[in-house]
Amino acid sequence: MVYLNKIYTREGDAGHTSLGNGERVPKTHPRIIAYGGTDELNAVLGLLISSGLPGVWMERIKHIQNDLFDLSADLCIPESDEEPGEHPPLRVSESQVHKIEEWIDECNESLEPLTSFILPGGSPMSAWMHLARTVCRRVEIDILKLSEQEPVNRCVPAYLNRLSDLLFVLGRHFNEDGKADILWEPGKNHPGDAPPRRNATT
Repeated sequence: MVYLNKIYTREGDAGHTSLGNGERVPKTHPRIIAYGGTDELNAVLGLLISSGLPGVWMERIKHIQNDLFDLSADLCIPESDEEPGEHPPLRVSESQVHKIEEWIDECNESLEPLTSFILPGGSPMSAWMHLARTVCRRVEIDILKLSEQEPVNRCVPAYLNRLSDLLFVLGRHFNEDGKADILWEPGKNHPGDAPPRRNATT
């Protein structure tokens, strides 16, 4: 159980904060950016839930929210070769990644075949899913950047990669299983062979 009995400490006023192992780092450190983005993604999922997710997906998105706190806990304690003490760090597991894969496969079965890329929109629920997907992709990239500098549990970026795929198929699911998708039409608004416009000085 986590107890938070004091919200402000004044210890971060100079631009530094503590990792889960007690190490002090700048708030601009890639690790802080990585799990700060995870918090942002979780907040977007909270908006999805408050919008009234129907059926089984309400509980599944809540499940994912809890996973994302596990993911943040994983990131806030850097991996180490030292023997874990009495309380080993919480690490995201392959089973959590596989659960997301199961939900993707289940949801994808009923979708219309894709014939083009999709523009975010359609139903409000679908639009929220696409917003969550884009935030998820950015957080995944931030974590991959971190992994270029420091060791990161390989299940962390894998989880986010699968989650962004799930959010994509859910965006289609909430657009009548893809029937109401808004498809990209390449060059639809291209001026084509229209003569070049002249400016006022020519």
